[in-house]
Amino acid sequence: MPARAIMFQGTGSDVGKSVIVAGLARALATRGLKVAPFKPQNMSNNAAVTADGGEIGRAQALQARAARVQPSVHMNPVLLKPQSEVGAQLVVQGRVYGRATAAEYQLVKPELMPFVLDSFARLKEEFDIVLVEGAGSASEINLRGGDIANMGFARAADVPVVLIGDIDRGGVIASLIGTKAVIEAEDAALVKAFLVNKFRGDPRLFANGMALIAEATGWEPLGLVPFFAEARLLPAEDALALAGERPEKAGAHVKIAAPILPHIANFDDLDPLDAEPKVDLVLVKPGAALPGDAALVILPGSKATIADLAAFRDGGFDIDLMAHLRRGGSVLGLCGGYQMLGRTIHDPEGIEGEPGSAKGLGLLDVVTTLSGEKRLERVEGETSDGAPFAGYEMHMGATQGQDCARPFAKFAGGGADGAMSPDGRVIGTYIHGLFADDRQRSAWLERLGAGKASVAYDHLVDESLDKLAAHLAAHIDLDKLLALAK
Repeated sequence: MPARAIMFQGTGSDVGKSVIVAGLARALATRGLKVAPFKPQNMSNNAAVTADGGEIGRAQALQARAARVQPSVHMNPVLLKPQSEVGAQLVVQGRVYGRATAAEYQLVKPELMPFVLDSFARLKEEFDIVLVEGAGSASEINLRGGDIANMGFARAADVPVVLIGDIDRGGVIASLIGTKAVIEAEDAALVKAFLVNKFRGDPRLFANGMALIAEATGWEPLGLVPFFAEARLLPAEDALALAGERPEKAGAHVKIAAPILPHIANFDDLDPLDAEPKVDLVLVKPGAALPGDAALVILPGSKATIADLAAFRDGGFDIDLMAHLRRGGSVLGLCGGYQMLGRTIHDPEGIEGEPGSAKGLGLLDVVTTLSGEKRLERVEGETSDGAPFAGYEMHMGATQGQDCARPFAKFAGGGADGAMSPDGRVIGTYIHGLFADDRQRSAWLERLGAGKASVAYDHLVDESLDKLAAHLAAHIDLDKLLALAK
C-alpha cells in the first residue's frame, strides 16, 4: 500500500520548515512508522553524499537521520548549487545534470517534474509516510508557472499542505492570511492546516491570533510551536545561519577562525568544533580581520573557488593569513579551501565561469585543474598523525604537485589524499566531515594544545533530535497531522 504523504510549505524562507520536518520525522519514527523525508527542489551548497553514491541537500540527510533511515538521492531529486557567473549547478537524482542561470532554470523546470514524481513514487512504495518539505515561500506567485518546489508539486502529486509561519520575525498573521489571498484558489484548497513557529512568551496571548487566522483562511490550527533554542546544535543548511553574532566562549582553550566567503559550501564541517566548549570558533566576514590569537585558520569549501579566492584577497585575508603563519599558526584548507592554498587553479572548461586560470595563495606546492567529473564517495582511513577518520569527498577537479608526496590522509582501501607543507603547518584535503569524527577532532584539539574532545558529536545530534521531537509532539497534534496526511 502506498505511503501517506503531507507537505510543509512556508510563508517565507527560514521559517523553520527543515527543522520541523526533522523533528516530526524523529517523532513519527519513534511511534514505529517508517518515515521518509522528501524535498522536490532544494537550493543549497551544503550537501551530503548518499549511500547510493549521489548527493542531496544536507537538510534531507539530517531528516533521514532523524527518521533513522539511510539517505537516498530520491529524498531530494533536484538540488541547485549556486555558482558564480554561471548561475547554479543542477543536480538531478544525485548526479550533475547541467548548469543554468536563474532565467534558464525557469525554462528547464518543466522537464524536471517527471524526475521529481518518479522519486516521490519510489519513496511512497517503500515507506509508511512521506514528509514533504517545500522551498522558499508558497506565495511566490511570480514563480508559480512550472513550479516543482511548492504548490506545483503539491497539485501534481495531490498532496495536502500544512503552511508554516514564523512569528519571531513579526507579521505572522498577515503572512499566513496574505498567502491565502494571493495564491490560486485551487492551490489554497490543498492547504489543510497551519503552524505558527518560533513563538516566545505566554502562548495564551496568541490564542486569539490562532483563531483569527483559522477564521480568515478556513485552515485548521495545527499548533503554536515555541522557540526551540537547541536547534542551533543541529547542522544548518542555509548560509543565513552564519550571519548571527557569535559571542566568545568563556573558558575556551583555543581559538579557531574561518573566513566566510560568498560561495561557502559544506560549512557544517565547522559545526562539531563549535559544539566543543573548549573551542572559540570565530567566523570572519570580509572586511574584518582574522584574529591574531587564532591557533588554526580553516579555509572551508567553496562552490566557486576562483571567485571566492578573489574575495579572499579583496577582503585582505591573504595578508592576515601570512601574518598568522609568521606567528606560528596552522592552516587547514578543506576542498575548495585546499585548492586555494596551491600555486594555481586552472579552469580550462569554464566549470566556474569563463575558462582561465587564477594564481593561488602559494602556501602548498600543488596545482589544481577543474573538470566536469565529480567525485562523490564516502571514505575512511588514517591521517598523517595516525588518527582514524571517516568522512566523504565531494569535489570537481584534481590536485597534484610536490607537496602531495606528503599526503594528509591514507584511505583504508588504498590511495591517499591531500598535501602538507614541509613543516606540517599548512594542510589541504578534499575530505569533508573530518571534525564530526570524534577521533579526528580529538587529534586536532590535542595538536593545538586544547586536550581531547569533550563532546560525542553523533550523540549530541541524536540527543538534540530527540529533544526536538518531544518539543514538537508537545505542541503539534500528531494524530490530527496523520489524519490530514493523504
